[in-house]
Order: sequence, then structure tokens, then C-alpha cells
Amino acid sequence: MDVIKLDDQLCYALYSASMAVQRAYKPLLDQMGITYPQFLVLNLLWHDGRQNVGGLADKLALESSTLTPLLKRLEAAGLVTRTRNPKNEREVLIETTPKGEKLKSEAGCLAERLVEASGAPVAGIIDLNKRVKDFRDRVYAGL
Repeated sequence: MDVIKLDDQLCYALYSASMAVQRAYKPLLDQMGITYPQFLVLNLLWHDGRQNVGGLADKLALESSTLTPLLKRLEAAGLVTRTRNPKNEREVLIETTPKGEKLKSEAGCLAERLVEASGAPVAGIIDLNKRVKDFRDRVYAGL
């Protein structure tokens, strides 16, 4: 069987679409002083509240060891706190600070930027998001 041309591979379409989204977000994230992966962590904390490192890693499909340096940088920037769970000293809890919470209002314009950059209707983006998440879940279920 021949190797499928890169432009015809779904994995590349998903990867390059992700890169395009990150490029669209970058100017706004730069203004906020955070990176895209840091935005993902903050978004989870804004919506779900305090979480342990393992829970964040699971939701982001990352290893805890990959996430820890990112969390340390967020803490150094004053956007999150990292504290030991008093009930389980091995567990580190992550929570946004008031400074981190303040960024939430600035992050609201990221979705608008994606609509603007893509020229796609909001309903189309919502439908695409649903289909991509369904595909992702099917792949994970098949692993």
C-alpha cells in the first residue's frame, strides 16, 4: 500500500488546523502575556475551579511531568497557585489567583477572533467542533 500524500491525511489536516487556530489566537494571547497551552490550563480552571495536576493532565491529554513546568511558569506569573492537598500531601492542587481570574474577561474575545479569521459562520464552527470532538472520542475509545 502506498503512503497517503500528506495533504490527504486527516491527521495533517487536524494538526495544521490546530496550528492555524493558535496563530489566530497568538496576538491576543501575547497581549494577555500567556501561551496557548497556558490558556488551555486557565480555561479549565475558569470553568471547573480548583483541580489537581493529574486531573488537568487527563483533560489536556498530557503527562503530569509535561504539565508541571507550565504550571510553575503560571505560578511565577502570579496567575495560579500550587498548593499541597492537606488530605493527601502527594497531590498538588491548582487554582487561579485574582490576577488569573482577571484574564478570563480578556480571553472572551478569542472565539470572536476565530470567527473573524476563518470567515466561517458561528453555527458552522460549533458543528465542526462537535464533529471533531466526536471523532476524537471515537479514536480514544478504539485505543
